[in-house]
Amino acid sequence: MAAQAAPVLLTVAETASIMRVSKMTIYRLVQSGHLPSIRSGPSGPSGRSFRIPEAAVHEYLRTSSMGAPVNPPQ
Repeated sequence: MAAQAAPVLLTVAETASIMRVSKMTIYRLVQSGHLPSIRSGPSGPSGRSFRIPEAAVHEYLRTSSMGAPVNPPQ
């Protein structure tokens, strides 16, 4: 049986860069449940950070294009 590749996890900053939005927007999308996330790191005031699956970011962008065609004509 072939081993499955681990999903690529992005930081909030990396996700914001890909989506071209602010980090605060990413935190809001995570908090509202629009973007799934994994919390990692030690707990504490500046500890736990979010990691967002790269596939979820691309899926969110694909499905929230506000009426724009997914594959625009070339």
